[in-house]
Formats: sequence, C-alpha cells, structure tokens
Amino acid sequence: MDKGKPAIGYQNFEEVRTGNIFYIDKTDFIREWWERADKVTLITRPRRFGKTLNMSMVECFFSNKYADRGDLFQGLSIWKEEKYRQVQGTYPVIFLSFANVKASTYDKMKYKITELIARLYEQNSYLLDGSILSSNEKKYFRDIQPGMGDEVASGAVNAITEFLYRYYGKNVIIVLDEYDTPMQEAWVSGYWGEAAEFFRGLFNATFKTNVHMERGLITGITRISKESIFSDFNNLKVVTTTSDAYAVSFGFTQEEVFQALEDMELGEEKQGVKKWYNGFTFGSHTDIYNPWSIISFISENGKYKSYWSNTSGNGLVNTLIQQGNTNIKRMMEELLKGDSIETALDEEIAFEHLKDNTNAVWSLLVATGYLKVLHVETIKANDEQDALYTLSLTNFEVKKMFRSMVKGWFQSVTSTVYNDFIKALLMDDVDSMNEFMNDIALRIFSNFDTAKSASSKDAPERFYHGFVLGLMVELDGRFRLTSNRESGFGRYDVMLTPVDREKDDAYIIEFKVHKPGKEKDLQETLTNALTQIEAKKYVAHLAAEGIEPGRIRKYGFAFQGKACLIGAAVH
Repeated sequence: MDKGKPAIGYQNFEEVRTGNIFYIDKTDFIREWWERADKVTLITRPRRFGKTLNMSMVECFFSNKYADRGDLFQGLSIWKEEKYRQVQGTYPVIFLSFANVKASTYDKMKYKITELIARLYEQNSYLLDGSILSSNEKKYFRDIQPGMGDEVASGAVNAITEFLYRYYGKNVIIVLDEYDTPMQEAWVSGYWGEAAEFFRGLFNATFKTNVHMERGLITGITRISKESIFSDFNNLKVVTTTSDAYAVSFGFTQEEVFQALEDMELGEEKQGVKKWYNGFTFGSHTDIYNPWSIISFISENGKYKSYWSNTSGNGLVNTLIQQGNTNIKRMMEELLKGDSIETALDEEIAFEHLKDNTNAVWSLLVATGYLKVLHVETIKANDEQDALYTLSLTNFEVKKMFRSMVKGWFQSVTSTVYNDFIKALLMDDVDSMNEFMNDIALRIFSNFDTAKSASSKDAPERFYHGFVLGLMVELDGRFRLTSNRESGFGRYDVMLTPVDREKDDAYIIEFKVHKPGKEKDLQETLTNALTQIEAKKYVAHLAAEGIEPGRIRKYGFAFQGKACLIGAAVH
C-alpha cells in the first residue's frame, strides 16, 4: 500500500503513481488476467469499485506508449517477477471508455460513440504516414468522423486494430471500460431496441471476428444478456460478482482497510467502518469494501456518512422498485427490516424483461452491489439443477440509501402532507387522516403503478406496499413495523408495535379495495375492513406481547380508484 494522500476521483493510474496519491496495490490483477489467457474477458463490478483505475493500470502496463515507464510499477507486486518486467510496454493497446455516454435519444448516443471512435483514430493519425495503409485505406481512415453511419462505426475499431497490427507487427490488446453505461441509459430513455442492435454489430466486429486482437478486456456493472448484444460469442469469459475469479482485484479487503486505517491514525474506527461499509461479497470472498467509501471516510478524517450510495447511478434502481410489482415491494419491506429474502437469480440481465421479471430486478440489485449473497442452495428438479439465493442488504450505508430513496417517493410529491398524515395517525385524528390520505393517494397513486393507471389490477396493492415502506421509514425507531404476518386466524396488513409502550399505542391497519359487485359503497368496504380485524383476531399477537386492549388502535383503509376512506374501530 502506498501511504500517499487520500483523494477521491482519481482514475488515471499514471496520475496516482506520480502524484503521491493513496493507492492499494492491485497489480496482481495483471498477473491473474494474463495467466488465465482468456481471449475476451468481461468483468462486472458495482460502480466506484476501481474498474476504471484498474483498466488504466492495464493500459500503462502493456501499452507501448508506456514502454519507458517501468517506474510506475516499481515497488508493486507485479514488478517482482522478471518475466513481467519484460512484458511491460510491449503491446499496442486500444483503450475506450463508455462511462460518459449518457444520452436521452438513440441519435445522441450513437453520436457520442462515434465521437469516441473518431478520437481514437485522431490519436493514431501517425498511421497515415508512410505506406502502411493503401490510398483507399487512408481515405477510409480520414472518413471516420463523429456521426458516421452505423455500418461504418461497427467495423471501425476492427479496422484500426488491423492498421496497428501492420504498423507494430504485433496483435492489439483492446480495453473497453463501462461498456453498459449507454445500455442502461437506453433502457431508461426508451430506445433499448435500437441501441442493442447497434452494440451487437460493434461488439461482434471488435471482439469476435477481430483476428488481430491479442486479448480483449471489458468492464461494466451488469452482465447484459448474451442474446441482446453478445450473440454467438464463443470466446467470452464472463466474471460476475458471484465468481471467484479476480475477487480481490476490485474493492478493498478487510485486511487492506484495517491497515489503511492504522496508517492514517484511524485504527480505533475499525468496528464502526466495518458496520457501515463492510459487506460486499465477490464469489466466496466476503468482507469486501467499496474503495470510494473508504477513501472518502479517510479523507473526511473519520466522518461516518453515506459516500458511495449517494453518488450518481441510483435512478434505474429507484424506478424499478418504485414501479415494481407487489412482490418487489413486499420483499423490500423484509430487506429494510434487516431480514433476508430467497429468490432465483439470472445474472444475464435482460433489460427488456426488467419490468415484468421480479428475479431480474434482484439480479440487477446484486450486480449493482445493493444486495449481497448470503447463501446459495442447489435445488434439483426434473433432472435439472436450480440455485436459490439468500440475499440481504449489503451494509448499513446501503440501508440508509434505500430509506432515503423511499422517503423521496413521498417527498418528491408532498413531504408536508405525508408528515401531516403521520401526525394525524399518531393523534387518532381520523378526519385529518382522511383529508391527508386522499391528497396523498390522488397525487402519488400512479407512482407505484407501471401501467400509469389507477384501474390497473394490482395498482391499489402497489400503492399499499409503497405506503407501508413509507411508514417503515418515517416511524423507524419509534415503532416496530410488520406487515402481512399471521396473527389470530389470518394475516393482518400492517401492525405497529411501539418501542416505548408508556408513550405510544399499538396500531393495526387493514387495507381493502372496494368490490363493486359485493359492496354498495366505500363505507361498506371500510366496515368490512374493520370487521375483519375483529373476526380474524389480529390483536392476538399484540395481546401476547402484553399490550392491553385499550392501547391497541384499529384502522380500516378503504380504496376505490384514487379515493380513500379511513375509519377507526371503537376502543
């Protein structure tokens, strides 16, 4: 470890090494990658895990542009072996990053990609000198411009690879960083199909049919489905967060973190740092830390706050959970309570199926680092093996991020109204509860409905579970909230158990959606909700905890479209 000054935002390896910047040696990655000898390697890791810095390190090590820069690696692990000293600076290297390719339309996205390719050609304009290229090839070279056609763009990286091979007499290493950033933007902005077709052509020409490529190295956050963009790839090694390969090459191990804390005279903060920032799991390796959080913590002289989770990149996750089906919201309730969930995972993210595939959402959350794998159970059925994953929130920092996210669902619409509703609930002010709840439902009902229609079959349920998540956030610490649990002869919707029983009452809330064929009006729906609380003896659980009947409040919430009627049972 280099004890240089802790500073965030450095992604250029040369700058880190020459600027006396804090650095934990990850050069063993070079050795592992080179010796595995996979033709094309795709490594997925969450954001801010040092992917770009490691790719810059690979470029500095292999690129002939750094042929005389062995000093960058002196004192590091890779420099201990003579055979690697001989490899350093001996290959032509193409380095591309899609990290900043974020666009609201397909045309804007494609322009940014072609701009990057045009810049690559400009950087290698020396190839136009001499007779390495034919006159037609020189014309082709000069015609590579921002905004070039799809067909030309798809083959442009392949072409310059051949040109570099001719010039240097050696195959080319191709590094592509953050390959999936434009793909995520395409899904959010609604041009996924066009983008997928474009990248399928580009990636096939660059990595599959490129005879002058020595090795290919790709990084990203997600493993996008093979059918989407890596169709017919037979030379691609995929390394995800559940793989053991390169497990400690991205992120900091606990040993590295604790040593850094000692070196920075923050050794007494080890357990606090572990509580807040530990928890990432790559393959069978646990106790992995996010570098951004650790370096930020050290830079701030030991101040605990959400560093990584508050950086950009939460928009997709927020949308998927907020607009997700009832199962997603129900399972989020469990996660926010500190419990784990069990689900199947498909690590190949099919963006086109995210809205209707619950497992795909959890797969994305694992890939992005918000959830960690606690356990994997192999299940055999019909001569096939399936895996059941036990997942939990990664750490305390992530939990705080999700709580802020849920809070934002309501704050973005009407923070004051929602807070007023909570106050009215705690004061047993039914009239105010009705006023505020109808305002909330009217304004945010559609936020929890992917169909953007309150008449959608499960729209009320989506709203209910979103509302429950809001209660969990607002009343955390004052109440223990449980939902959809057995008590008496049935399952209650919401139960609030007070932490301080001298100060607060307990609450049971039952939600009912109006049934036009069976109930004449919303009042009858409300009556049925309150009757159900009594008939199913939902108070049994609270009574077993020693809470007296007079300290248990019972509410019914009746919904019809965006209209809501709240009523309370008589104590």
